[in-house]
Formats: sequence, structure tokens, C-alpha cells
Amino acid sequence: MRALVQTVSRASVTVDETIIGAITDGLLVLVGVTHDDTPALAAELARKTYELRILDGDRSASDEGAPLLVVSQFTLYGDARKGRRPTWNAAAPAEVAEPLITAYVEALRARGATVETGRFRAHMLVESVNVGPRTILLEL
Repeated sequence: MRALVQTVSRASVTVDETIIGAITDGLLVLVGVTHDDTPALAAELARKTYELRILDGDRSASDEGAPLLVVSQFTLYGDARKGRRPTWNAAAPAEVAEPLITAYVEALRARGATVETGRFRAHMLVESVNVGPRTILLEL
């Protein structure tokens, strides 16, 4: 699994002209899943994300009670090393990825995190205002 974590002053996800998830002063987390990922890996990535000291003052979302907006992002496993057209072969199919994204979100919530989400398989408009900017790629 991969998670691209960004500090944001605000972020939101809109589907069909309706905002379905929004946060302020927290983390926007784009999450990608590959074929051999497991629920245990999702739980470990959730722990690492929530405890990542990326906020001001070397603090984590766990320390600050900062909210997270989690958005599924299969394109994190895009490969554009050859040619100009990326391949998505490393990205897990939706049937594999969706339960693991759900497990990731549930693991965050089990740690006490406030989590908003996008909608799996929907055309989403993701808006964010990055702070810093600070962006970290976590990969397990």
C-alpha cells in the first residue's frame, strides 16, 4: 500500500456537485492498493499515517487530534517509465482495493481519528490547500 500524505488547511471531495467529505487543518491522504496488500498492512499504514510527525512543531495528527480526508487513488501505482502512457498493472482491481481502503479507514477510526472519505469508484473532485507545503509518500 502507498499513502501520499499532505498537510492541508482545508480539503474536500465533491461527487455529483455535492461535497461528501471535508476537513480543515489536517491531512489529505491519497491511498493506493496493490495486488498483495492485506488488512494487516492497511492497519500498519493507518498507524504510521496517524502517528507521522508532519504537522507544525514536529507533531502528528494523533498528537493534535487533526482530521484526515482519505481518498482512494489507484494512480499512485501508475508506471510511466516506458513511453508516455502509464500502465496501471500494479494497481489492485477495485474488488481487492475497496475492502482494504475500508480497513485502512476503520483502523484510523479505531485509533480515535476523525476521518472523512471520498467515494470509491466515483468521479471525484478533490480540492485542497496545502500547508508548507508538506507531502510525504508512505509505502509498506
